[in-house]
Amino acid sequence: MKRLVSLFSALFFTLVLAGCGSSGKNFPVVHVGDIQNGVTTQSQILDWFGVAFKEGVRNGNPMWTYQFDTYNSLGIGKDNSKELTILFDKDHIVRAYRYASNMD
Repeated sequence: MKRLVSLFSALFFTLVLAGCGSSGKNFPVVHVGDIQNGVTTQSQILDWFGVAFKEGVRNGNPMWTYQFDTYNSLGIGKDNSKELTILFDKDHIVRAYRYASNMD
């Protein structure tokens, strides 16, 4: 009987772990309000947020994306996400940025 209980406990625990996950790279948000278009430098962004999760180019300008998502496929709890996308100009100054989050 103990063996059966242990087996069911292990199976339940495995299902719970398999149902939870995350993607991206968590990043601090304390300096999001400090970003200023035309003022903030790429170096400051790197200091404040670390290395971007994704880097790309849009219209010839560098674009960095910081993204972190958590999810639960079993429906227990809620899915959360936060994303910061920053477009720089040719002089490595913030041209535009967008931050969205449903995390508390």
